[in-house]
Amino acid sequence: MTTTPLTPGTPAGFRTIPGDEPLRVVLVGAGAMGRAWLATLAASPLVRLAGIVDLDEGAARRAAEKVARRAAEKTAGTATAGASLAGAAPGEPIVTGTSLTEVAARCGAQAVVDVTVPAAHLPVTLEALSLGLPVLGEKPLAATLAEAVALVDAADRAGELFVVSQNRRFNRHLWQLRAGLAGLGPIGVLTTEFFRAPRFGGFRDAMAHPLILDMAVHSFDAARFLLDADPVAVYCEEHNPPWSWYAGDAAATAVFEMTGGARYTYTGSWCSDGRATSWNGAWRASAARGSATWDGENAPVLEVVDAPDAPADGLASVDGVPLPTPAAPPAQPPAEDLAGPLTLFVHALRTGTLPMGECHDNLMSLAMVHAAIASSTSGTRVHVADVLTRAREEAADLVAG
Repeated sequence: MTTTPLTPGTPAGFRTIPGDEPLRVVLVGAGAMGRAWLATLAASPLVRLAGIVDLDEGAARRAAEKVARRAAEKTAGTATAGASLAGAAPGEPIVTGTSLTEVAARCGAQAVVDVTVPAAHLPVTLEALSLGLPVLGEKPLAATLAEAVALVDAADRAGELFVVSQNRRFNRHLWQLRAGLAGLGPIGVLTTEFFRAPRFGGFRDAMAHPLILDMAVHSFDAARFLLDADPVAVYCEEHNPPWSWYAGDAAATAVFEMTGGARYTYTGSWCSDGRATSWNGAWRASAARGSATWDGENAPVLEVVDAPDAPADGLASVDGVPLPTPAAPPAQPPAEDLAGPLTLFVHALRTGTLPMGECHDNLMSLAMVHAAIASSTSGTRVHVADVLTRAREEAADLVAG
């Protein structure tokens, strides 16, 4: 029996920022991921890094000095090399501090890039939205599904754009796989295998659901992208092998029913030594006209096999009914890695075009994570609509409290 999912909702509309000048952004969070974003922002002609916020003001200041130093070095190398570097404008130092409100006011911010830890996503995003600033935030959308729902609702009330960066969606080979699958007809089964053995240490070793909660969202989000579908229900089992160095369950298998009828299966372990998959996992799709595989690192491999009763035009058919062959989606992302979500974020603010990763849409990827955990915990098949309904109730209490 197929259950209609609770739709993620339609954005209420967001404010645009017309203009051709680089968008003035404040980066919140100068830690490890913040450093990766600093490099992306500094290299982009679409934005100017106007401010950096961190709980450690010294860290924010050092990050700003590093950006300025690199800009100066490039400018010294060529007369124009520093022109597109954020924070490189003469006489315009990057503003730093511990308060987003104060830094945003001092630097004339137009948008916020939130690279804080998940627990800080709720307060940082709410503060930015209250200032009338759109937000590009790192995954996950929030630390809990209830907080995520609260942030989606807050973005609607503020009329500001809120986008979540899922940078692995911007892998060019993933886009090639998606384009190729469009010619294979309906997809029946999509699978991901993820087997690695990272020794992180720290908080992941103590998590209750380390694989599903911290890593699987990348694969779940990519599955939605490939299938162009949302989750309906899931059955998931988690366990912890005897040799695991994690306190929580480091291995899991989840089977999702997706809109349109496809099944998506995820199998993985974070304590699997030897023959490791790529960090993107190993993928296989079985469709009406053939199959495709992707190792997560190289170009995908597709095999097209027309059905025996294919009509003269070469299109496959099922029970004599020709299968549609839709136009293939783009085979290349607008930009790769972190530059991908940044490019779409700025384009959306300039044009009003709804970008991939907009919070209403990304909520469904996070819902897959929490529905899988709910299934594993209860030992039952769980409908994603029910998980979202409970999250909405908790979000209402969160806001009221």
